[in-house]
Amino acid sequence: MKRTDYISWDEYFMGIAMLAAKRSKDPSTQVGCCIVSQDNIIISTGYNGMPKGCSDDEFPWDREGEQTKYPYVVHAELNAILNANGRDLRGSRVYVALFPCNECAKAIIQSGISEIAYLYDKYADTPETIASKKMLDAAGVRYTQLSLQRDTITLDFNKNK
Repeated sequence: MKRTDYISWDEYFMGIAMLAAKRSKDPSTQVGCCIVSQDNIIISTGYNGMPKGCSDDEFPWDREGEQTKYPYVVHAELNAILNANGRDLRGSRVYVALFPCNECAKAIIQSGISEIAYLYDKYADTPETIASKKMLDAAGVRYTQLSLQRDTITLDFNKNK
């Protein structure tokens, strides 16, 4: 008999996005993204961080004050799109924990991604998220808040020791 407790596609791809988020150096918010083809093949991943060549130690990570992270950090969705290195993203899906901001929505639309799967919409009332949804709706990009069957997936690096 085959196993019955295997994870769903949505759990798998969201898990990859959440694992990618663990690469973020941001002390307050870690977001990851996974872009998946129509055939359930991972095309690219990304996480929020500084652009290549910009030292994580030399640029600010503060959320408030004179020097903040906001002008510098590349969001997970844009990072994943750029990490795709020009591969065709038309018709693909994006898995991301937080609903995309307006800037990421523009990149999602322009790249031809047709669907967004997300977990949380904690900035739903902000002008950026309202603009994001307006653009996504106008462009016909579907977005779905996932309700997953499990709360956690455990990775055990010692299981097959």
